[in-house]
Amino acid sequence: MKFAAFETATEWCSVALWLDGEIRALERRAPNAHAELALPMLERLLREAKVAVRELQAVAFGAGPGAFTGLRIACGLAQGLALARGIPVLGVSTLEAIAEECGAPRVVACLDARMNEVYCAAFERSGERWIERLAARCAPPDALALPQGADWVGAGGGFVVHGAMGLARVFPEIHPSAAAVARLAAPRLAAGEGVDPAQAQPDYVRDKVARTRAERLAR
Repeated sequence: MKFAAFETATEWCSVALWLDGEIRALERRAPNAHAELALPMLERLLREAKVAVRELQAVAFGAGPGAFTGLRIACGLAQGLALARGIPVLGVSTLEAIAEECGAPRVVACLDARMNEVYCAAFERSGERWIERLAARCAPPDALALPQGADWVGAGGGFVVHGAMGLARVFPEIHPSAAAVARLAAPRLAAGEGVDPAQAQPDYVRDKVARTRAERLAR
């Protein structure tokens, strides 16, 4: 199977190609430039792999949570490519992609959500799959009930801003990537889990971008 993957939920712009089990990927740290960079990065990957865009059989994207604008960019790119070719789209959790990048057997994935909140979820490895042990949520760090056990590790940029949040080991430098999205998407697409492009949508988890003036004054 051949498909493309986009991940633009953070300051990293990341694009990958899955070519029958082989992954080719590019990424660049470029806040606010994802829309300009993503398609040229895909074109470069296709050119270097000698694959025509018409050969793609699906498109995967990092569905969120994460930066609202970044999520819309990844979803829009996936929909645009897929609609033109009549191929399915699959959204993959950004937090699960962080767990995949980390690779530890038990991962608390965390991204800064601003407004003194974090996006957080916990995943446990079971064979080739990740089992969600704490569903994705947006909450103040001190309001999170983290999983029990001493062997959980933290991964993701939320730990840069808010510290270890009670975990013994954290890897704040780990970020979601299109390569991780592709690895997670491959078995799901093979199982027919892709959807019509018109049905694809980001998973914002939180439905507001900023506090109102009254909320800011109250603080």
